[in-house]
Amino acid sequence: MRILGIDPGLRRTGFGVIDYDGTRLRYVASGTVVVPAGGELSGRLKVILDSIREIIRQHSPDASAIEKVFVNANPASTLLLGQARGAALCALADLDLSVQEYTALQIKKSVVGTGRAAKEQVQMMVQHLLALNGAPAPDAADALACAICHAHSSVLATRLQQAGSQTATGFGLRGTSMRRGRLIGLP
Repeated sequence: MRILGIDPGLRRTGFGVIDYDGTRLRYVASGTVVVPAGGELSGRLKVILDSIREIIRQHSPDASAIEKVFVNANPASTLLLGQARGAALCALADLDLSVQEYTALQIKKSVVGTGRAAKEQVQMMVQHLLALNGAPAPDAADALACAICHAHSSVLATRLQQAGSQTATGFGLRGTSMRRGRLIGLP
């Protein structure tokens, strides 16, 4: 499975692409979409939209993961970040790519082992997990961490689905279904 991870931002949007075969993670590409400062907001959002579309066309991912927006002390900044995230989500949806969303806490916990990890710790663990020669840039590292989080989560979802099927068969439950990474009991 090829996974595209996105760390959205209005000035800098990180992206990372990894391959995951169920046991191994392999680095494919990463980088940062740098949005020119100034200008109209709509034009800046279009840069993100077009850039993510191009990344998808170049790397043909099977799935994507994006960091959820957190509410910080400045509501205006949160709103702008949400709009940048929306532009990235539109690019993913426009090209029919499945999207999974993760909080920064979930991503850090999945990659580093603690939700309170510093950026440098995330960079170091991404470098280690993907066997990179050097630490990726912060925005790219966050995007790669998001993709790694999705790879780890997909393994768990598959195991839960298998366990649910076995449980449903062995104990008379009516059935379960996996929808977007969550185990849902069917009536």
